[in-house]
Amino acid sequence: MYTYFIKVYNCSQQIMNDLISIVIPVYNSEHILPKLIERLKASLPENPGFEVLLVNDGSSDNSWQVIEEIALQNSFVRGFNLMRNYGQHNALLCGIRNASGGIIVTMDDDLQHPPEEIHKLIEELHKGYDVVYGIPHQLVHSHWRNFFSVSTKAVLAKFLGIKRIRHISAFRAFKTKIRNAFENYNSPNVIIDALLTWGTDNFGTVEVNEEPRREGRSNYSFFSLVKIALLILTGFSTIPLRFASVLGFFFTLFGIGVLVYVLIRSLAEGSIPGFPFLASIISIFSGVQLFSLGIFGEYLARIFDRSMNHPAYVIGEIASWEQK
Repeated sequence: MYTYFIKVYNCSQQIMNDLISIVIPVYNSEHILPKLIERLKASLPENPGFEVLLVNDGSSDNSWQVIEEIALQNSFVRGFNLMRNYGQHNALLCGIRNASGGIIVTMDDDLQHPPEEIHKLIEELHKGYDVVYGIPHQLVHSHWRNFFSVSTKAVLAKFLGIKRIRHISAFRAFKTKIRNAFENYNSPNVIIDALLTWGTDNFGTVEVNEEPRREGRSNYSFFSLVKIALLILTGFSTIPLRFASVLGFFFTLFGIGVLVYVLIRSLAEGSIPGFPFLASIISIFSGVQLFSLGIFGEYLARIFDRSMNHPAYVIGEIASWEQK
């Protein structure tokens, strides 16, 4: 009897490891969701199987009602309704922690990430990587958005220490075991890509097709992208602090150089032009000090957020086929 239970346990573990969990944060996508689910059903194999986790991130439309209907009609769909809007990465963290499969795939809800391209991520993951990003052949946003997005993601990938990655992407696949590295993480400031680096440095990429947004408009503006970049730099990296130290050291040397210049001119000429020179030096050093204080302030803000112990998300309702 004991041997029988061991075999059953090993079988269930193999099924869980083979299962693919698709995590999708949802925000105001009531009209897109049915089409998204149909394309997922058509593009993903029934064996080894897959599940879809739809996390409603405080949508102002009827997205949650649509998720409930989809979950009651499809046994592979589970829905999670967050208490309010926490942000895309917070919603992703909710889905990742509730995933049952051995592989987790994250994608957007607007069909810009085609379900038919998921197999490319999985195939690349099986080559030995722990995390694989889907990099689009051609970006479909406006020129300014494409330029800023690519350059920002390239810099952030460098700062996060992700090797061999040109830029990060929301279309990603990774082994579920990676989440063990951040299972106790509890903060309102969540960046999934930064958390993944806590568990591995074995990253890969594969080119995928990316489609134009089918409906509505992107919720990411120029300023929201800047905010995310600032969060990554000050919330998950010490590079800005080191930059402030180097900057301070550089201007200390500059100040010594100015002192030597003033002494030499005063000895040679007796005097130097006073107010314009002094005002320029004061402006430079004041600007450097304020800039450095701003960096320290950002880090203090992150420490304050952690000390408040705000949760990354709170689940209000869960919808699944078992509730039928």
